[in-house]
Amino acid sequence: MNQHAFFPLPAELDSAGNLPAERQEGAWRVLPIEGAFEIVYEDSRGLWSTRFLDARELKLGPGRTLIGGIDRARGGYRGFRADRIRRLTAGPERVEIGILDWLLGRAEAQRRERVARRRKVKGAARAA
Repeated sequence: MNQHAFFPLPAELDSAGNLPAERQEGAWRVLPIEGAFEIVYEDSRGLWSTRFLDARELKLGPGRTLIGGIDRARGGYRGFRADRIRRLTAGPERVEIGILDWLLGRAEAQRRERVARRRKVKGAARAA
């Protein structure tokens, strides 16, 4: 049985190639997040594996948080429980403690960057 069947594919990218904005899916709050991460993940049997993930979204729900994206090794969309990630590497950054806080901080920083870009584009359009 696919343990990640409850983690549906994310919404498609918009016309500019950006991830969709934050949204609500039932009891789940979905935050867009981008990045190429190497994660050391502990599965439900206690086995550890290293995964390479092109992240797309962070899902905050009742009792758990999931990060979803394209698992490069398995070639498909996968969801990983944040509480089972033992180490996360993003470029030169390596996180072993406070992984969920780090992911939330990154999603918020990326949200602010998107808002600033939109304001800049709207300002340029008004000036033209």
